[in-house]
Amino acid sequence: MTRDEITIADLRTVPHFAADVVDRVWRAWWKPRGFPLKHIANLVRDNLGAGPLPSAIVAHRGPTFMGTASVIASDMEERPHLTPWVAAVWVDQAFRRQGIGGTIVGHAARAAFAAGADTVYLCAVPTKRPFYQRLGWSLHEQDAGDHGLDVFTLKAT
Repeated sequence: MTRDEITIADLRTVPHFAADVVDRVWRAWWKPRGFPLKHIANLVRDNLGAGPLPSAIVAHRGPTFMGTASVIASDMEERPHLTPWVAAVWVDQAFRRQGIGGTIVGHAARAAFAAGADTVYLCAVPTKRPFYQRLGWSLHEQDAGDHGLDVFTLKAT
């Protein structure tokens, strides 16, 4: 899909952006917790497989990476029975507040529905609650897990 010259694509069709996805996801969530870059590189490589999950969505304008979101089986060790999840939502600072985050989250959720899910989950820090609720996600749980996250659901329509 293209919107104002922004392309939203499955990472499988633009694998040259895998290094950008690895970099942003690692720096945002994993590096601060001491995980090696190679660990995230292996997870992102799994997004290039033939199966529907895991998968990653990438927003870009030509060769410029703008953002990403993934669809994975589980994003909270404390909630292994909930699946699948939209996770690792990231938009580069220069492209925030332009609707890109909402667009890639929507594409990721639709990918999960296309894979057969009737409910998709997402977790975020409580300050992101208004953003996800504006996108149509319902608050499922507050203060979940070790990090006190909000858990949201989105139902297939």
